[in-house]
Amino acid sequence: MSKKIMNCSDNVVGEMLEGFLGAYDRYYEKVPGVNGLALKKRRKDKVALVVGGGSGHEPMFSGFVGAGLADAVACGNVFASPDPGTIVTTAEMVKDGKGVLFVYGNYAGDNLNFDMAEELLSDEGIQTAHVRVWDDCASAPKERIEDRRGIAGDVFVIKIAGAACDAGLNLDEVVRVTEKARNSTCSIGVATSPGQIPGADRPTFRLGEDEIEYGMGIHGEPGIKRTKLQPADELVRVMFAQLTENLPLQCGDEVSVLVNGLGSTTIMEMSIVYRKLKQLLDEKGIKVYDADINSYCTCMEMGGFSISFMKMDDELKTYYNMPCHCPYYTKLKGGR
Repeated sequence: MSKKIMNCSDNVVGEMLEGFLGAYDRYYEKVPGVNGLALKKRRKDKVALVVGGGSGHEPMFSGFVGAGLADAVACGNVFASPDPGTIVTTAEMVKDGKGVLFVYGNYAGDNLNFDMAEELLSDEGIQTAHVRVWDDCASAPKERIEDRRGIAGDVFVIKIAGAACDAGLNLDEVVRVTEKARNSTCSIGVATSPGQIPGADRPTFRLGEDEIEYGMGIHGEPGIKRTKLQPADELVRVMFAQLTENLPLQCGDEVSVLVNGLGSTTIMEMSIVYRKLKQLLDEKGIKVYDADINSYCTCMEMGGFSISFMKMDDELKTYYNMPCHCPYYTKLKGGR
């Protein structure tokens, strides 16, 4: 069992949110009675954006509540969906008469519980919609894209959704723009070591000392290939081929790029990854509209990283360039 800085494993989510709120109470307030946080100074007369999912992927999702981002987050237990009651109570706190959009990763538990919450909110006369993020191209073939998992592509989708909401679009238009961002985003990851759930007696999976796994999910779901550890350039080359096969890109296209750490991977290592990635993009004549190297969607102390591309066009640039701010993710005016 790996060492964890905690008190009791049963209380990690509640105590995490208590500490988070204590540090950033100038921005946030607690959703009464449930594990949820809401932005204090919310824009009025707009679609409310609520994100959510299992804890243990910090700063996703709680760290993406902010100005120009989500209005609130519903937090589940570690690697578990928030229950419908938590989702409903969180949405009720931030609704403003224009409807509520839910954005979350495409996992069975999240799909079930958010669907149930939408039914309950509909009974109250609250209009809702959802966009499920399915950017992980390793988790299902293209013909079954709706079975793919959501991983670090959540960052791009939440950014665009928050901007579309703040721009004053109606719910149907917010959904259209957010789905466009989702459908323009593709990701793949590689794991070098496992994470461990607080209180569990074994890691989420096992890898040999010299093994890695391409396409492993952020909960330890199986990937597409297990192999020996390879130099960074070779890892990136294989992942780049997977990404460009799933998100067709031509010379002159523009992408926003995220190299995302899975928990224990250093900025040094991820920068080495981006170095090769930029070389491959340049060779293809694909322009980088914006790039980010950080750990946004993690799996406790899992080793490894993911690469996400969002293919840009003028409409997506408009929303990407709108400013946003929260303690873990900020874009200045102009986006880049």
